Amino acid sequence: MIKQAIIPLAGQGTRLLPLTSVFAKELLPINGKPGIEYILDECIEAGIKEVVFIISNKKKMIKNYFYSDSFYKKIIRKKKDPRIIAEYKKILKYKKLIKFVYQNIPKGTGDAVFKTKKYIKDKYFLMLLPDDLIIKKNCSKDMIKVHHEHKSSVMASMKVNSKTVSRWGIYSLNKKISKNDYYIDGVVEKPSIKNAPSNKAVIGRYILPKTIFNKLSKQKPGNGGEIHITDAIQTLIKEGEKFIAHNFSGKYLDCGTMQGFINSNKEIGKI
Repeated sequence: MIKQAIIPLAGQGTRLLPLTSVFAKELLPINGKPGIEYILDECIEAGIKEVVFIISNKKKMIKNYFYSDSFYKKIIRKKKDPRIIAEYKKILKYKKLIKFVYQNIPKGTGDAVFKTKKYIKDKYFLMLLPDDLIIKKNCSKDMIKVHHEHKSSVMASMKVNSKTVSRWGIYSLNKKISKNDYYIDGVVEKPSIKNAPSNKAVIGRYILPKTIFNKLSKQKPGNGGEIHITDAIQTLIKEGEKFIAHNFSGKYLDCGTMQGFINSNKEIGKI
């Protein structure tokens, strides 16, 4: 069973400036609830027992959010407000799950993943990118089912407009194994329309093998001088590791841009 998840949170959030100049984007409220709580709820519902947050010193407010016990206790003693008591109990539930590691120099998602190596115990683990919110269906839970059935790594996939493939990592598909699942040959980062191997895009949910840490430890920086997780995945595929692209059935929301963040509030408000 997959019991551990990692969530990279050290990014600077430049696409949500000026809000993120003083505030961690993952704590920004989406319909009255911090975005990170939607991700944690997805993990809990999927059976995850431990979550590793990768933060930076500049984003310590994320840790502080889960460690404000004295603040809550002081208010509860005075007010005994049922809503505040319920919120505090929820925070305590989350806190039991979470460990923290630091990525103070932004060297890419691959480097963020590598920071969690000492905590990962099992053969496979879940990674969730918080900019990608998936509602109405638990994507992680469904991917874990696919993993159990095929004993392989799994990545979330979404069909996109062929005219927009240059904005995404695009799967090179191999063999279709079910209605929603394909073995893949790899991922092409932001291809031209002409060179795109498919119109299936990578979305921020991954079930990765622990062996990826060995690849990341030797990996050289790629585009932009960063360590890219997709480069390590490509290496594993070449060496025979099976990866499945899973077309999830929930609704995708992009919380990483200003327009996407506004739209996410509207969409969740409809539920």
